[in-house]
Amino acid sequence: MPVTWTCPHSNAVLCLAVSTEGVVASGAELGELTIWNEEGHPIGNIQLNGGEDVTSIAFSPVCATRLYVSHGENISVLDSRAFKEPVETFIINKEEVNCISVNETDSLLAAADDSGSVKVLDLEKKKVTRSLHRHTNICSAVSFRPHWPHSLVSCGLDMQVLLWNVQKARPLWITNLQHLSQDEEDTDYQQSPGQLFNPPLAHSLSVAASGNTFCCGAEDGKIRVFQVTGTRFEEELFFKGHTQGVSQVHFLKEETQHFLISGGNDGKVCLWDTGKKTTQQKKQKQPKNHHLRKSNSVHAKAGSSGHKISDVAESISAKLSIEHGEKINWVSEASLQGSRSVLVADPTNCITVYQLGEM
Repeated sequence: MPVTWTCPHSNAVLCLAVSTEGVVASGAELGELTIWNEEGHPIGNIQLNGGEDVTSIAFSPVCATRLYVSHGENISVLDSRAFKEPVETFIINKEEVNCISVNETDSLLAAADDSGSVKVLDLEKKKVTRSLHRHTNICSAVSFRPHWPHSLVSCGLDMQVLLWNVQKARPLWITNLQHLSQDEEDTDYQQSPGQLFNPPLAHSLSVAASGNTFCCGAEDGKIRVFQVTGTRFEEELFFKGHTQGVSQVHFLKEETQHFLISGGNDGKVCLWDTGKKTTQQKKQKQPKNHHLRKSNSVHAKAGSSGHKISDVAESISAKLSIEHGEKINWVSEASLQGSRSVLVADPTNCITVYQLGEM
């Protein structure tokens, strides 16, 4: 049975984060921010100045009491031990920030915004060191890669997924999900005739603990898993995860890093094992040009990109499917009182906790 944490929030919870010490933070509309202990009791609650929606939270990977919060165009730094006013606030984006990510050394913070840009903030120097511009629409998600503190991936409503080295001015590799979708339709024997397709606007992404695998959730209900090799990445797997847009994807940590949680606008929360493929996956080169990569002067089409895709879509069934009933705003993994759990935020002012049990 799910457990509901009754929030001090008075508005919809939009985002969640969990520290290395098990402290949970939740952000809501109108600047509401709360921290919780693992028993589900609120231990701090504030409203950030300005009253803009709290859209994303990231705990420091090296200091469990430090958390970064995006609200409006602001990035605020707070201390969970003295949960009052922000320690400091940065205004580095020109439009509303949708997602933030901190690298594993806690030296860089990336902020993706409505203009499509990703600003990279040097946390030691306290200044923007890179402005990454390539998305032509809202940049919805960004994430640093574990073990590669200067490498990140981003995705957006322009249907593009990009791999960056923050020391470079241009993306290393670009994939357009609309192009991938065309190939997938040719190979996906599971699609029914006459089915209506939503464009694969990219809403969410997550990088596995290895740093070499990441996934993307899109408006067409598909989850796509990519493998990074050097300065490029290839689609390894795709499957229909939800009947509506995939608002959230989240790889579980460490020993279960091939396990993936997803949440959708269809009100479902699902657990997937992307390490087990139930069909023989045959790889072949695709003749179409789907990727752009960095050359000395311009991004040239990669005529022999080596992009690989299954001859057929992987027939993957969810290991766990929960009818949550409300549109999913955020999902996060937590170990609560010795039990591995999934935290879910939706348009209500509460947090729902589901236990994963043995996997």
